[in-house]
Amino acid sequence: MRGVLAALAAAALAAAPGLRAQAGEARFLEIEGQPRIEYRLQVHPANAHVLTQTAVLSPDTALNAAKLLNLHLSTGDIEEAAVLSTSPKRRFEVLQDYRQSVGEEAFKRVFAQYFDPANRLLTEVAIDRHHLLIWELRGNAGAPSHLAGQYFIDMEGKFLLNDVPSPARTQLRRVLEAYRAGRLP
Repeated sequence: MRGVLAALAAAALAAAPGLRAQAGEARFLEIEGQPRIEYRLQVHPANAHVLTQTAVLSPDTALNAAKLLNLHLSTGDIEEAAVLSTSPKRRFEVLQDYRQSVGEEAFKRVFAQYFDPANRLLTEVAIDRHHLLIWELRGNAGAPSHLAGQYFIDMEGKFLLNDVPSPARTQLRRVLEAYRAGRLP
């Protein structure tokens, strides 16, 4: 009976990505000379980042907010992408400057890569209502892959790109740095 209940609980968690992210495993990062950071770690299913034809996107989880943001950016719609930020005016300016520096098509390609099945969402890290998505983005033509981070904050059930500095965001940046340095499993 326990095995059946465990299987049902696992299936329920798999069917509810928002719930899974909240129920992540508690972890600690300890770096000499710095305060200990407590966070939750959630690993999403393979290809959780890939868009599906039937998906209706809403920023109700960090992953869904990232999909919606990256969808707007991969089509060049910086106005809609900027609305998904805690600082929309500044985000619009940054995106506009970046698009002008690399060109329209390169801009779209950069953000379309988040949906490529060859790339992957490695993990979601949460500290209170602050979330970090860590991505492995593979380089083109044999270039090495790199780890990218996207920071989100839960604003009463709506996840926004977190463009406002805070102690929790700084802690998440330290977790990302430790992950890049191979200090986290």
